[in-house]
Amino acid sequence: MLSTRGRRQATLYLGLLIVTILLLAFSASAPVTEVRSAVGFAMAPIQNVLRQGGQTISSLFATLGEIDRLRQENQQLTTHLDELATQNRSLESLQSQNKQLTDLLQVRSSLAYESTAAEVISRRITDQEHVISLDRGANFGIEVNDPVIGGGGALVGQVVEVGPNYSRVLLITDTRMNVVGLLESSRGVGTVHGRLERPLEMDGISAANSVGLGEAVVTAGIELSEDIRSPYPKGLLIGTVADVQRSPDQLFQTALLTPAANFETLEYVLVITNYQGGLPPISPQPSNTP
Repeated sequence: MLSTRGRRQATLYLGLLIVTILLLAFSASAPVTEVRSAVGFAMAPIQNVLRQGGQTISSLFATLGEIDRLRQENQQLTTHLDELATQNRSLESLQSQNKQLTDLLQVRSSLAYESTAAEVISRRITDQEHVISLDRGANFGIEVNDPVIGGGGALVGQVVEVGPNYSRVLLITDTRMNVVGLLESSRGVGTVHGRLERPLEMDGISAANSVGLGEAVVTAGIELSEDIRSPYPKGLLIGTVADVQRSPDQLFQTALLTPAANFETLEYVLVITNYQGGLPPISPQPSNTP
């Protein structure tokens, strides 16, 4: 909007314009030319004001257009960044899965037993039980009591329920699990107990054994009693010693273990399907027929 001064200048400009047109129409003599020059000189400031006003309005519209263009580009860039972030998360997930599968393939190639790979389809890790479910069962040769291992040959647990296309595994951290463990360096033997969220506990270790922090504990694979084999093959990694509780006046000591398997991120496992642990198979009775 023009100010009062601007409106006055515009009115003057209009009047001078009319006079100029009339003078041009009726004469081209020297006096008229001088008058026309004087009028032009007087009108110059007004023309500059109007010209600058037009430029200001044009610049305003140009700036608004530039802001809108930048806003659209910013939205496009934000969308593109979100897509890249999603793709990156997918790639990280694939890399993690690929690493687990690669580790399992390495373990399988070193096993002396047959095994089948399975995917973890659910997990129930609460303050009452530690159980996972797998996507394979009896149709793939899995049976109750089959040992289950993860990457690095880490002991995961034992199959406790089997259906045609699923199986449930009791993790070694569950309180119902007991495994005979062997200290790799000191060769001491003890029983490993699951304690849910707390570290595994390995008790019954002879006080004569020097147990070191960070020492690995593996499945002993020894008989639990006469004619009863260990339900787990020898040499599966259970965990590492995190603490040792000793008492000078006791014959045994207790070690606390950090499990080797990460049950929170576990996605794939191997189920050993032909290990004959536990009670030996019942021999057929001799036939009484001649």
